[in-house]
Amino acid sequence: MLYVSHSSGKGRGVFSNKKIQRETIIERCPVLELPPEQLENIDQTELYNYYFSWGKEMKAGALALGLGSIYNHSYTPNALYRLDMDDGVIEFLAIKNIPANEEITINYNGSPMDQSPLWGKIDWQK
Repeated sequence: MLYVSHSSGKGRGVFSNKKIQRETIIERCPVLELPPEQLENIDQTELYNYYFSWGKEMKAGALALGLGSIYNHSYTPNALYRLDMDDGVIEFLAIKNIPANEEITINYNGSPMDQSPLWGKIDWQK
């Protein structure tokens, strides 16, 4: 159902070949946890654009396996992500009906409504 394809201006993105209904869990991705001391220089690596903040104080990091680290950012997303630290997964959930072959996007700031500027090298907008 899910596949990776070219996303205009963003490189690769995640898509579904079937319609996804609102409130459907799209994917539950196990994570590789990165302790805070391993994040000290992550901004100098390609991994910087692919990890999530993680842990009780959000000072650790997590790389989502599956397609979890490939979902692109949008200020008008059709999905959101939830961190489940007890199970060691990141869950992606549809917040709108998503037509087949439409890119699945999340707001990297965490909340779908958060319009704060993004950090780092990502410079695309809505």
